[in-house]
Amino acid sequence: MTVSVLVVDDSGFFRKRLTEILTSSGQIKVVGAATNGREGVELAEKLRPDVITMDYEMPVMDGISAVREIMRKHPIPVLMFSSLTYEGARVTLDALEAGAVDFLPKNFEEIARDNSQLQKILIERILDVARSRPGNRPAAPARPEPSAPAPRAPATPARPRPEIMPRQRPGAHSPAAAPAPEPEAPRRPTRRGPAKHYAVVGIGTSTGGPVALQRVLTALPAIFPAPIVLVQHMPASFTPAFAERLNKLCRIEVRQAADGDVLRPGLALLAPGGKQMMVENRGGQARIRILPGDERLNYKPCVDVTFGSLARSFPGKTLGVILTGMGSDGKEGCRMMKQSGSDIWSQDEKSSVIYGMPMAVAKAGLTDDVLSLDEIGPRLVEGVC
Repeated sequence: MTVSVLVVDDSGFFRKRLTEILTSSGQIKVVGAATNGREGVELAEKLRPDVITMDYEMPVMDGISAVREIMRKHPIPVLMFSSLTYEGARVTLDALEAGAVDFLPKNFEEIARDNSQLQKILIERILDVARSRPGNRPAAPARPEPSAPAPRAPATPARPRPEIMPRQRPGAHSPAAAPAPEPEAPRRPTRRGPAKHYAVVGIGTSTGGPVALQRVLTALPAIFPAPIVLVQHMPASFTPAFAERLNKLCRIEVRQAADGDVLRPGLALLAPGGKQMMVENRGGQARIRILPGDERLNYKPCVDVTFGSLARSFPGKTLGVILTGMGSDGKEGCRMMKQSGSDIWSQDEKSSVIYGMPMAVAKAGLTDDVLSLDEIGPRLVEGVC
């Protein structure tokens, strides 16, 4: 099946170059091109493409305004092109909140230096975005006014938690080479158990994650009783702006993690882009280790790396949550957490922008509970003590 694409950009050179790359695969057909956001909105209504690529800075109407109008009139998956700068991060996060599915650097050299690799990445990203569900994403919560910041709990040391013996669970086996029926994701229990103590809550996500994390974290009270570590696939230049954005919106404190940070209740630490984040147990206290990004790993930061460290450092005492995202990052980390006796939740298909990461975890039989995005925040409030 051929995927139809509308290219919206005021640069004739960029429109031509992107069209050449996308059409070279035979899987993608560029059905139209627009030179500004207003033309993009009009052509989107007329052509109804499968995917729209969108620049953010254009005359007549900017990309963010165009995305908002497209999502209001007829939601179509949008892939933003932006610069890998702090300002580019801010604009891109606004575009994602407006309804864009994903983003890529507009400077192709920042995606890949080899032309064949660039072509592969661009085509795969378009095909992935075409499978997304922009119409299913919930509206992001309204931002509080800067003059009235959300109240926060005072920074106090983490209170000691009682020892929790790891629960014995059957080991999760690797998928067989031959095709076999995949286990269904567990259904939500009809009766919820009592709240549990967790040393750390880990949340991993990719495509659709910025809006999903905002929705989950803004539901938490300032005195949320467990520390949180966040892994969002995102470039190094974007994570500081994203952490600042979340911190302004949430009652808990959110900031980018630094090496040696001590985790405490009411604090969420975001893994820095381009690096790996691990959690260590030093005398019962959770501390952050930030390591250089390993070129052998596809993702920097990587959910598997962080969740694996949680399994080793706090066996049976952590909660892992996998949200919307492409691929299967997080599955092996969740397997390690599950084998150590910890709990795993995953987002359901209907509320996921892309049902990749949560599907991988659910189909591997690692999920204790499958929840819609709107349920996850309240369940954290009710289920963590």
